[in-house]
Amino acid sequence: MHLDLNLLIALDALLEERSVGAAADRLHLSQPAMSRTLGRIRKATGDEILVRSGRAMLPTPYAEQVRDEVHQLVIRAQVVLSPTAEVDPATLERTFTLQCNDVVADALLPRLAGRLLTAAPGVCLRVLGEADTTVDELRSGHIDLRITDEIPPHTDTRSTTLLTDALVVVGRHDLPHDPSTWTGFAALPHAVISRRGRIRSRIDDLLEARNLRRHVAFTVPTLALALRTVADHDLVTVVPALLGGQALPAPLRAYPLPADAPAVPAVLAWHVRHDRDAAHRWLRMLVADTLTAIGGTARP
Repeated sequence: MHLDLNLLIALDALLEERSVGAAADRLHLSQPAMSRTLGRIRKATGDEILVRSGRAMLPTPYAEQVRDEVHQLVIRAQVVLSPTAEVDPATLERTFTLQCNDVVADALLPRLAGRLLTAAPGVCLRVLGEADTTVDELRSGHIDLRITDEIPPHTDTRSTTLLTDALVVVGRHDLPHDPSTWTGFAALPHAVISRRGRIRSRIDDLLEARNLRRHVAFTVPTLALALRTVADHDLVTVVPALLGGQALPAPLRAYPLPADAPAVPAVLAWHVRHDRDAAHRWLRMLVADTLTAIGGTARP
């Protein structure tokens, strides 16, 4: 029996995307070609794989059952066939995609830009903000690197903690309450930085443990907008000290967060399929060196 292993790659994309069109875009195929490939997968497996439900496509029970196994098979094949040769950054022509929040981007990119332009003038770095979906974009292949404050839960995702940063409260010099105490902190309205408009964070857990609550008056998508907002009003925002609390414009200052507030890690994550990719490893080292120069020691 002849087995076309390319069908595994297509099946992996279809199960991740749950869309023929999106899977076609991911594999650089036309939608009719991907539809024909889905037909071949259905014939090979004897299962519909994806079935239409309204405007969406849902995986069958069989597809859900084999999804993780298919993904692991594709990853193992990619690792086996990945080149292990060294890379010359000066001649490298490649586009990488880095995902991080606005606070990290604001601290990292001014420092990274000069090093990247000098070492690898042919490289394009696409920087994306916080994801708009719950799809793991490292596993799906939409991004190459992600910097977050959480260690990835999946065994096929690698990570290293680059630095650990304290949280600080940013607000005007003349606030009516002292935000370095829990009661003063809770008494002030807050501007929360979140591209997805999330209101709740670990800060609320700390307040609730002390029978306190805060009022979130705004959620804003960027650090710059948060600073402009709190500069003109009796508001506060919470940012990492090293990454977001430096060189604050007047009339702002950084207040220490009340005692017992946890530090926030900066975790660099990538998918295991890139472990032996010399160009990807070079970029990981460059990003790690640049970010850890702000305040850490770890390396991937």
